[in-house]
Amino acid sequence: MRQHIDTIPVWDAFKQDCECPLCELRATNEDNYVHSFTGGSVMEPDVRVEVNMKGFCARHFNLMMVGDRRLGVALMAHTYLKQTMARLGEASQAVQDVPAKAKKSLFGSKKPVAGVDLSDITDSCILCDRLNATMERYIYTTVHLWKKDSSFRSQFKNSKGFCLKHYARLLNAAPEQLNGQELKQFNDMLNDVEMTNLKRVADEIEWFTLKFDHKNADKPWGNSRDALPRTVLKLRGKE
Repeated sequence: MRQHIDTIPVWDAFKQDCECPLCELRATNEDNYVHSFTGGSVMEPDVRVEVNMKGFCARHFNLMMVGDRRLGVALMAHTYLKQTMARLGEASQAVQDVPAKAKKSLFGSKKPVAGVDLSDITDSCILCDRLNATMERYIYTTVHLWKKDSSFRSQFKNSKGFCLKHYARLLNAAPEQLNGQELKQFNDMLNDVEMTNLKRVADEIEWFTLKFDHKNADKPWGNSRDALPRTVLKLRGKE
């Protein structure tokens, strides 16, 4: 199968000796976006408008502040803060406009007052949105390659599996492109790869704990020396 701009990164990730190739793809793209938003692209008018509306989550603000990029981040934070203040003013006015009876009835309720849900302000992040969209595309491409390319299918089968998040996303994405016997083959292979490698990591983390027993002090570590971070990656993905 001929490779192109979407398939090459997926192939490269699956060729790495890692616990989750999709986590590696995510980390690479996150790093690229962090550098992009602290570079020249953020001065493009349409990008600046979107940044002012969505801002960044705490994780991505902190990643962008690393090194000598603090001035650019400060300029973005300033304009985003001003935009947010204006939006909060509108939300505050909406609270004032709620009838008094409705307000009183909410004091004993956990339901939010209409017009006061600020999640679109407090939880928004332009970088998260772009990264999630990119990963959805790569999830789709992974299933597509499995379907169309027998050599990729072999690479997939011989991989070390995935973190649980990406394992679940592959399971959910497969029916969009596969059905019948083909879908069953994909699910069977995915489950076999995942369970085999979860068992491998479970054995390695167990030996890591047993190495702390003085009776095992002189025994070889095998592949267990870095078993703890790899176990965490399997369980929760790579941050």
